[in-house]
Amino acid sequence: MTDSPLSISTPLADVAAIPAGGRDGLAALRLRTVGDLVRHLPLRHEREEAESPIEEARELVERDGQANLSLRGTVSRVQLRRGRTSRVEVVVEDHSGSALLTFFNMPWLARRIHPGQVGIAEGRGKLHGPVLQLANPKWTPIDEEVPTAAREGRIRPIYPAREDLPSNRIEQAVETVLDAALPQIPETLPQSYRDAHDLMPLAECYRAMHRPADLEEPRRARRRLALEELLVMQLAVAMRRHRWRHTVSAPTLPSPPEIDRRIRERMPFAYTPGQNAAVAEITADLAGTVPMNRLLQGDVGSGKTAVALHAMLLAAAAGRQAILMAPTELLAEQHHRVMQRLLAQSDVEISLLVGGLPAAIRRSRLERLAAGDIDLVVGTHALLSEGVAFGNLGLVVIDEQHRFGVSQRKVLREHRGADGTRPHVLVMTATPIPRTLSLTLLGDLDVTTIPDRPPGRSLPATRVVGPRQREEVFAYLRTRIESGEQCYVVVPAIEEGDAGLAAVSTELDRLRDGAFRGLVVEGLHGRMATEEREAIMERFRAGEIHAIVATVVIEVGVDVPNATVMAIEHAERFGLAQLHQLRGRVARSERRGLCVCIADATTPDAEARMEAIASTDDGFRIAELDLEIRGPGELFGARQSGLAPLRVADLRTDLDLLAAARRDARAWIERSPDLAEPEEAALRRKVMTLYGDVLGLVEVA
Repeated sequence: MTDSPLSISTPLADVAAIPAGGRDGLAALRLRTVGDLVRHLPLRHEREEAESPIEEARELVERDGQANLSLRGTVSRVQLRRGRTSRVEVVVEDHSGSALLTFFNMPWLARRIHPGQVGIAEGRGKLHGPVLQLANPKWTPIDEEVPTAAREGRIRPIYPAREDLPSNRIEQAVETVLDAALPQIPETLPQSYRDAHDLMPLAECYRAMHRPADLEEPRRARRRLALEELLVMQLAVAMRRHRWRHTVSAPTLPSPPEIDRRIRERMPFAYTPGQNAAVAEITADLAGTVPMNRLLQGDVGSGKTAVALHAMLLAAAAGRQAILMAPTELLAEQHHRVMQRLLAQSDVEISLLVGGLPAAIRRSRLERLAAGDIDLVVGTHALLSEGVAFGNLGLVVIDEQHRFGVSQRKVLREHRGADGTRPHVLVMTATPIPRTLSLTLLGDLDVTTIPDRPPGRSLPATRVVGPRQREEVFAYLRTRIESGEQCYVVVPAIEEGDAGLAAVSTELDRLRDGAFRGLVVEGLHGRMATEEREAIMERFRAGEIHAIVATVVIEVGVDVPNATVMAIEHAERFGLAQLHQLRGRVARSERRGLCVCIADATTPDAEARMEAIASTDDGFRIAELDLEIRGPGELFGARQSGLAPLRVADLRTDLDLLAAARRDARAWIERSPDLAEPEEAALRRKVMTLYGDVLGLVEVA
């Protein structure tokens, strides 16, 4: 322990006023310094009931039958009664009468509560004969020297806590450091901005959250803290956008009418109105020297890949390379195969770069890629590997962008060509981004949405059933297979051993020996060798395999029109957006697909996901529901990139603050692109600390 004055960085282990057990509990909450503890904000605030004399409380209960009570008294007797159910009986008295506090199955309280102790009992009061009794009340020992008036009606902070470290003990720990810590909290926002928005000083915010004078104070404090969080994020995004638009140039990739016509003739279908609009927006970007930074979003089957290929072919026509990065080898292989088919007998050189390639083939492709001999390359994370170089990269397309972290996307967009240009960037997602999230770390992206679906694509029916209906489900799926359709069975694990979850290996055996006996059933998962996986998919596409048991490796991009039925085992284990993606695999033809979610939903979140997936097939609505149920979390790649989470702001309820922060940040960066003014120094440090490296702002740091 140390006797030196407390600072924000003082380890809690050195704060003697916090008991050892409390320090251990705080460490388990990842609260290790005084600053961590001060930033551990209450979940809510409650007004304590003013204390009533015991006789007044007894009369209230006698009149109303029962009531919520707060009684202050002195303990006169403590007795532990053992039996099938133990109970501790505590009698408290004041000047007007006595009450009985009964605590069930808490025998240790007999050692903690003792005669002569003064405290406050809060709970539901009832009469047992003439005796006023509170069952399992909250008992808080109090300092007799604190005036009663100071305790009545106090606003009490309620903290995120643990079973072994309840909220009141966290409150006590905060009180031990708060007075020393508050003067050391540096102000982040310039005085002029605080005045314009009527914001409390930062130190005052923390005082109001931990020790509020009334219920209005924490509301004002939370508003300031949430706005600052969002403003810092938006300043980082606006800074990156400004740098991208004003200090970086991209190659011009024009779209002459003749090239546009030849690309469209390669497609086996006419573009939908939504695809035409998307192509127009993207080609307008590519024609300029400001690097395109666009998000292309559309529901499952809306035709995003065709639009991306159109853009890639414009790059090739302009003598530049284009790459498409997909999250799985299976999806990369499919993109590669589709492109080869569409570009057969053309002069465009296409290649595949995935992790499973033999060393000699990989080395050869890397050499040709660096020399500029390959026009279009499709790959996975392997495109981010050391040693991958491009001869004249002009366009980067990232499919299912949410599956990649912010920092991973940055690697490709920061690539410089021989002429110093940066590539245009197009990111795609079939998991539509809720508007709130599109304003966050994706806020520097221009957004294009394809709202329609190609003709002849029908939406699948979705059913949610319990585990008891499982055999009935598979018996029905067999009838669909026997009528000429094909089936996916999705399971959450590759191998058995995870709490009884269905796995590829065990599910294969069970189906082959049971409901699908006599049918050709194969397994598919991400650990298989590339050649084996591709061979199975070729046989499935050819109709030689009736059913595939797979993990979520089939979640995106797999396109087998005759596969029109799907069962998802343990559907409660999957996210809502993931379930929507999976069922999109059986929406690839004119025949009405069916997706059956077999779920044992035992939590409120799981129940909400099952209800949502059954209630709508609109991917945009699914995205909003997913945000409501799950929160923003990983939806914009923050988890993968190690970004600091939002501690105060809630994107589900603070849309007005987010809009204000976005507006203010853009105007701020227009007048001060590097936050270089003296009064901006603290704010700039915070922006750089939280977002500078991962968003590529270090060059202006």
